[in-house]
Amino acid sequence: MIRVVIADDQAVVRAGIAAMVGAEPDMTVVGQAGDTETAVALVASLRPDVALMDIRMPGAGGLAATTTITADVPATRVVVLTTFDLDEYVFAALRAGAAGFLLKDADPERVIDAVRLAARGDALLDPAVTGRLIGRFAGGPGPAEAERLAALTPRETEVLRQVARGLTNVEVAAELGISAATVKDHVAAVLGKLGVRDRVQATIFAYESGLVRPGIR
Repeated sequence: MIRVVIADDQAVVRAGIAAMVGAEPDMTVVGQAGDTETAVALVASLRPDVALMDIRMPGAGGLAATTTITADVPATRVVVLTTFDLDEYVFAALRAGAAGFLLKDADPERVIDAVRLAARGDALLDPAVTGRLIGRFAGGPGPAEAERLAALTPRETEVLRQVARGLTNVEVAAELGISAATVKDHVAAVLGKLGVRDRVQATIFAYESGLVRPGIR
């Protein structure tokens, strides 16, 4: 079972997410929190697989909670829930090690996918905001980024470009006309060559290196 903690200061939102997650046969909600301190304490004591974290909560806020959790309980993967007006905070959360982010109005299926992906060490970025979010903070490529990019094969580079758009392995496979298993192998190779932990970090690299730019495929 995938054990999930839900952190959101709105009780109705928490209840809705909990009902959705709890209805899945492979998931269980082990705790709920309405403020930052409770969220951090729950994760520290319960050690869930995934924490769904609202970015704006009473206390130090979801960003601080994410930073603490990823540092102190690295086995727990944090998926950030966000809205458009909090871009800079979400970017900082990704930098801190969050496993991805979703808009609060995302389809229920997308939220469930994000939980499953995070639990197995992967990540899901909402394609509706990926380019806008990361592009806003991306700098120009430096020598180190260029060298790391040069280590990728043309196919690996294309896979990285599609991952940075927020596509899942299945969606990348359909886009490139290859199997999902092949995409998985390419993603693993990309992560290894770039020296990054997961798809989120790879996406940040893709934007910062200039490989991908907002609005351009």
